[in-house]
Amino acid sequence: MAYKHFILVCGGTACESCKSGALHDNLVTAVRQNGLEGSVQVVKTGCFGFCEQGSVVKVLPEEAFYVRVKPEDAAEIVAEHLVKGRPVDRLLYKVGAGKLSSIDDIPFYQKQFRIVLRNCGLIDPENIEEYIAREGYAALEKVLFTMKPDDVIEELRKSGLRGRGGAGFPTWRKWVFSKDVKADQKYIICNADEGDPGAYMDRSTLEGDPHSILEAMTIAGYTTGATQGYIYIRAEYPLAIKRLEIAIGQARAAGLLGENILGSGFSFDLELRLGAGAFVCGEETALIASIEGKRGMPIPRPPFPAVRGLWGKPTIINNVETFANIPVILLKGGDWFGSIGTATSKGTKVFALTGKINNSGLIEVPMGTTLREIIFDIGGGIKDGKKFKAAQTGGPSGGVIPEQFLDTPIDYESLGALGSIMGSGGLIVMDQDDCMVDVNKFYLEFTVDESCGKCAPCRVGGRTMYNLLVGISEGRGSVADIDQLRTVAHAMNKASLCGLGQTAPNPVMSALKYFGDEYRVHIKDHKCPAGKCKALVTYSILAEKCIGCTLCARRCPVNCISGARRQTHVIDLSRCIKCGECYDACKFEAVQRG
Repeated sequence: MAYKHFILVCGGTACESCKSGALHDNLVTAVRQNGLEGSVQVVKTGCFGFCEQGSVVKVLPEEAFYVRVKPEDAAEIVAEHLVKGRPVDRLLYKVGAGKLSSIDDIPFYQKQFRIVLRNCGLIDPENIEEYIAREGYAALEKVLFTMKPDDVIEELRKSGLRGRGGAGFPTWRKWVFSKDVKADQKYIICNADEGDPGAYMDRSTLEGDPHSILEAMTIAGYTTGATQGYIYIRAEYPLAIKRLEIAIGQARAAGLLGENILGSGFSFDLELRLGAGAFVCGEETALIASIEGKRGMPIPRPPFPAVRGLWGKPTIINNVETFANIPVILLKGGDWFGSIGTATSKGTKVFALTGKINNSGLIEVPMGTTLREIIFDIGGGIKDGKKFKAAQTGGPSGGVIPEQFLDTPIDYESLGALGSIMGSGGLIVMDQDDCMVDVNKFYLEFTVDESCGKCAPCRVGGRTMYNLLVGISEGRGSVADIDQLRTVAHAMNKASLCGLGQTAPNPVMSALKYFGDEYRVHIKDHKCPAGKCKALVTYSILAEKCIGCTLCARRCPVNCISGARRQTHVIDLSRCIKCGECYDACKFEAVQRG
């Protein structure tokens, strides 16, 4: 059937939370009521990336880009745009005083280059035919019938693809290790146990393009001699799990998974394994233990899983983003992929851009793109016109990057030189109101909670560092605490069993490097410049600025502000819980924070 219009509705988790499911259903109903079933197709896609503007709807072929669309807007879009040919102006994405109707005009997308996210927002992830229509499974066919395993390895070597899970190990080298081991059984594992706070790159890829992962894992199986694969995904990702289950069923029915794939004589099948949300199971040996039914705890390496992994057999483990690159590399060639990015960091990187940023969302940029371009050109700058303070890359294992390094290109080596890491792709932006001690305390609390407790350096060291940060944030810190933080961090880095403990001190160490003065103000002056550490903050009202509007008193949740209308108000500090509501409410700068 030849449709004249296509309505693409974002069906990612973020837009689903904005009722895009109901929006999709209402659009289908409106199309039917207007007798347009034969000329208009409504498609629920994966994530468009522009999560800040959800729910997002795109109408083709006009490329009209509608944002913040509600279910009740469906009838108007169909009646005005599709019946009368007049785009709904109030819903079109706008920038400044202008009005935009094409995705190509939107700054958020202009510096992006989509390889991993190539199909997200364009196809129905629950329809294998739409994936095939965009060259889906063409790479698998090419590999099975025209390439030998060594040919696949060579293309990956030329591509320069490195693991996107955080370590950045060359993908081709890992595959060679497993391919060269003689064994009666080998395995392929996709690590979809995405646990960094604020990260949702892998989840969105699986929700929007699950077949790309199945195709890549099958190719990995052919290349290394594996016949069984597992996708290890946390149970908190119900939509991704649903779409993976549908994709696996469709691929089997189409002869693209299972016995004798496409009549090639090669067999490979997949199963899902659900994790319970343990961050430590992102570490490959802990992940393997979890699949085997054991408690998710790491073991020393070597031997590495590529040689001795799941049930003692050679096992390849790559994360979702790494696998998503594989089909494109094998279709377009390693040299093509290697032409993108920097000398040592090839291709693109997907980031979950969150925090104090105007355009939060999922982005994919060429390696070498600067932080300034990501934060200000794509991200639209800092919310409410406030001052940029730092960006955290690599989540709990990464570090903060201050303003003077905004022009740093994003690649493995450049971030490492600054004391941070690429990580899996979380990028959290902080502004002038964020406190580094408070941020570090948050990450240490997270890693302490997520530690498996198997080794003392992580179990004891993490708790020790966290307690020191709590003391500093409550005004009980001393200058000696900074030396102790460094000493414990060094011990954790050198002696912890796995990457969780080894990298847990990174946020603190990078903050001490770039924001050491902020730590010293907490310790020596017993003040928190950002006003986040409640024990070090007091609120007062300046008599000369207070006009007695009563707004602060009305906003106070514990009624500790007294004063009649048009008279100076006073805060009872003995009852104040330091929530900051009065500070945020006052329009006359009468409430002071010190």
